[in-house]
Amino acid sequence: MQTRSISVTEAARNFSDCVNRVRYQGVTFILHRNGVPVARIVPEGERRQPIARESAPADTGTASAVDSPVSEPIRNLW
Repeated sequence: MQTRSISVTEAARNFSDCVNRVRYQGVTFILHRNGVPVARIVPEGERRQPIARESAPADTGTASAVDSPVSEPIRNLW
């Protein structure tokens, strides 16, 4: 199974292609917004694996770091 990391904007612009790759090639996409993973597109029936997150200091209330199973972002998929 392949895992690819793309921006939400890229996914929106190429949504049909993403869905086809998920369906026919078994690719999983991790969607990022501002460098933070926010969603996954996975083949139906695969187990959901949560993305580990670390909390920021209590005063900000935002995520400070994200551990992603993807080693490096894939750019220029299309």
